[in-house]
Amino acid sequence: MTDLTAKTAIVIGAAGDHNMGQVIARALSDAGAHLIVSGRKSEPLEALASEIGGEAVTCDLTSRADVDALFDGVAARHGKVDIAINATGWGLMKPWADVTDEDLAQMVALQFTGVHHMLNACLRTMTGGGSVIQISSATTQCLIHDHAAYIGTKAGSEALIRCFANQYGPLGICANVVSPGLTATPMAAAAVATPGLEAAFAKEYPLGRIGTADDIAHTVLWLCDDRTFVTGQNIQANGGLTLRRNPRPEEIAASVGAAMAAQAG
Repeated sequence: MTDLTAKTAIVIGAAGDHNMGQVIARALSDAGAHLIVSGRKSEPLEALASEIGGEAVTCDLTSRADVDALFDGVAARHGKVDIAINATGWGLMKPWADVTDEDLAQMVALQFTGVHHMLNACLRTMTGGGSVIQISSATTQCLIHDHAAYIGTKAGSEALIRCFANQYGPLGICANVVSPGLTATPMAAAAVATPGLEAAFAKEYPLGRIGTADDIAHTVLWLCDDRTFVTGQNIQANGGLTLRRNPRPEEIAASVGAAMAAQAG
């Protein structure tokens, strides 16, 4: 069992009700860590912090000043940061030709530049070593249509983690990526609720189902354990999806069409 007693952990991207960041924060708290939950919305963060006995700090990952204030504040109050997890993301799915410069700028700011901000802050505040975990996506390995801006920036964040792990491992800092596939979270709720859509994806998972936020939290817990001798890796916590592929648009459409026809009949 992972024991995180006396560890101070920051989870960024925990402002969405029952989202992946919140599930991860609860799991780390249950393992004994003191949690600082962060994101853009104060009210859900305060509710979560009250529930788990942690702290809530609003932070926009795209702002270097916000990220620095978050990490420096935690280090000032607790001496150092032990664990930092970035669970933010923007699941933009849009036809290639319709993606605007504004879309690209927002995506880069959140999913690449923001990760760089966080790693800079970790380097400064993980004075006793630590664990950094970036939540990425299986789509960087198993491509899906109309998702290129998301996939490209997530792939960039994976490269940052590998570089950081290589350069700063001698400081005792582990840095890893966890890559879910399609996961039953609020961000994907509307898609998963579409008749036939989940079935189209699940057949590509050797373990026979799409993932849950609890699956990801379990993997994150393992990476946070001091006994885990792993750094610079991309853990594909997606039930074996990367052994196969994501379904093609026409396969998804056929599955959804069949399910809706069955419902209508």
